[in-house]
Amino acid sequence: MSLCLHEFGHAAVAYKGGDTAVRAKGYLTLDIRRYTDPVLSLVLPLVFLVFGGIPLPGGAVWINHHALRNRKVQSLVSLAGPVSNLLIGILLTIGVRLAYPGIDGLFSPLAQGLSFLALLQMLAFLLNILPVPGLDGFGVIEPWLSYEARRFAAQVRPWAPFLLFALMIAFQPFRNAFFGAANHIFDTFGGNDLLSSIGYSNFEFWRR
Repeated sequence: MSLCLHEFGHAAVAYKGGDTAVRAKGYLTLDIRRYTDPVLSLVLPLVFLVFGGIPLPGGAVWINHHALRNRKVQSLVSLAGPVSNLLIGILLTIGVRLAYPGIDGLFSPLAQGLSFLALLQMLAFLLNILPVPGLDGFGVIEPWLSYEARRFAAQVRPWAPFLLFALMIAFQPFRNAFFGAANHIFDTFGGNDLLSSIGYSNFEFWRR
């Protein structure tokens, strides 16, 4: 559902910004089949799973950037997806805190699972907001870059995310910094680290 909302965020802002074709493409329906991408939805999650990571799925919507009104709209279209992940994470965190005050959540598998899901949303937000060609974060700044910079980005776009993921898998200091930043965002919005840790342990147990 969060994947659908992420991609729907891109499409909804694009529709308001001038690309009305996204409606005909089915991107405003929250139908996960419309957002499925072979590499992002299947290949990359399987690679993460093989290396012992969390198989976060990805999706894609195809936006006609020439139909968008201006550069500001183009940036907002890219920003809408990661922001949707952040908002979902915040809402889940608030919901857990309201429904399970004090230590009540420690005995609730639902609170544990929702806390872990909230942390995953923070991870998805942080990952997507990185200014790497092929990710939404680069899409935010791309309209404001020079022609030469955009041309170079187009050349490296197909493999830049793979290089980022390889760096994250192989270089532990980078991985630690990334997950540390995600945990900081989670804590900033009132997340419970103990609940999310228990939720992660439960996830790992059932996955194996």
